[in-house]
Amino acid sequence: MRYIRTGSFKRLFSMKRQSLEDLPKDCIFMKQESFKDAETESCKKPTWKCFSFEEIYVATNGFCSENMVGKGGYAEVYKGVLEDGQAIAVKRLTQISCDERKEKEFLTEIGTLGHVNHPNVSSLLGCCIDNGLYLIFQFSSKGSVASLLHDEDLPVMDWNTRYKIAIGTAQGLHYLHKVCPRRIIHRDIKASNVLVTKDFEPQISDFGLAKWLPSQWSHHSIAPIEGTFGHLAPEYFMHGVVDEKTDVFAFGVFLLEILSGKKSVDGSHQSLHGWAKPILNEGEVEKIVDPRLEGEYDLSQLNRLAFAASLCIRASSTWRPTMSEILDVMVSEELDKSPWKMPDEETEEQDDFWGFEDLEFEFYDSSTSSPSLQDSGSTKSS
Repeated sequence: MRYIRTGSFKRLFSMKRQSLEDLPKDCIFMKQESFKDAETESCKKPTWKCFSFEEIYVATNGFCSENMVGKGGYAEVYKGVLEDGQAIAVKRLTQISCDERKEKEFLTEIGTLGHVNHPNVSSLLGCCIDNGLYLIFQFSSKGSVASLLHDEDLPVMDWNTRYKIAIGTAQGLHYLHKVCPRRIIHRDIKASNVLVTKDFEPQISDFGLAKWLPSQWSHHSIAPIEGTFGHLAPEYFMHGVVDEKTDVFAFGVFLLEILSGKKSVDGSHQSLHGWAKPILNEGEVEKIVDPRLEGEYDLSQLNRLAFAASLCIRASSTWRPTMSEILDVMVSEELDKSPWKMPDEETEEQDDFWGFEDLEFEFYDSSTSSPSLQDSGSTKSS
């Protein structure tokens, strides 16, 4: 698909958004049938507007530094308040990064979020194309999962909150893969890209790397490789192969972060999944639990989440489950591992087969409550 230069944005947004109006009226977003208290509700058509620059300038107090809540490789995020009192987050494409590639990612994010509507996916309020490129979101006052887990100035996240975030994020991914009108592969699932509402409901954000995958395609082949070290599925890093299993692998790392309280890559550049896999294979699940919880967790829930993570981070995508299957594992009252036992002749490949020096790493501050940044160690391999 050809991308559109900045001068064409005005023409783009003056056009009728036919794709949104054509969403099926009976579209629903599913919640697993195994949830006894789950509800199935109608999917409303996403709506968003074009804001004027004056609106967002006033809302953010002139993009003052005190209102900046996040900064990444190509964007800055500011909190603000509209005239009606609604709290917003404004993602501004920085001038230094206004090249064709970043503009394409900007369009990708608009086009993707314009088709989604789920409580566990970040809600796009609109955009602005005057004096730059801006995306406007609902403001997530709690910040990201990364900040809640790793900011030493914040209280330790309790088990119930961790479990709620894990289930909600899985539901959001399931929606993107199977229920959304467009089949969407996120490509950058990680703790800093999952925001948390005031009710601790998780919302998947930052769709700058997302891909639409036609239903008749089994996968996408992509170059260059983009994503975050420690979250890249082997087949994606080695061969550029992208499908739902790419997100499944990253979700497994995300689960391990929630369970352990560790970052996806430690100070010695060891990946979290590389550290956790042998422990999980030995069945010593409690060894990966965040010690700050001091034993305050539900053992049955822990076993289910840990087993789900172990399935997600399998090196072979063939033996990784779908998000539908992962949800079943995470919420089933009885944990049955037998359907997922790999044949004896199948051997797992070595996970840490790439070196950290193979990737370009951009620093980020995980303590910022950024609403959708392609930062948090986003990497690009050229």
